Amino acid sequence: MNIGEAAERSSLPAKTIRYYEEIGLLKPDRSENGYRDYSMSDVHRLRFLQRSRSLGFSVEECRQLLSLYGDTHRESADVKALAQVKLTEIDRKIAELQSLRATLRHLVKSCHGDHRPDCPILEELAGEREQPVVA
Repeated sequence: MNIGEAAERSSLPAKTIRYYEEIGLLKPDRSENGYRDYSMSDVHRLRFLQRSRSLGFSVEECRQLLSLYGDTHRESADVKALAQVKLTEIDRKIAELQSLRATLRHLVKSCHGDHRPDCPILEELAGEREQPVVA
């Protein structure tokens, strides 16, 4: 099948598919005229990549996951370890975002939001105000 059909079946843009080929995550056959010829196996691989990326795995982590997927002698502990590292990373990012939200919420509450020119939010951004301590 051509790249358009592979894109439709995998729910990935053709540009992404070309990129995955460029970095070696995919190697479709070539027809006599040089056009890419995607198999159902390629589409399956593209769907695997799409789902992995949607869970936050980096391209290199996807490379590792694909390698493990293709290894019939793999140990599930290796896959679980990769997923656990990603989960820990996501938990850290969530904690950072919650802290940012709490700080911004505090700043919004401390701003009168009226006709006066003084604004604690701008003072904080300019470093003219002590940072609030938010738990």
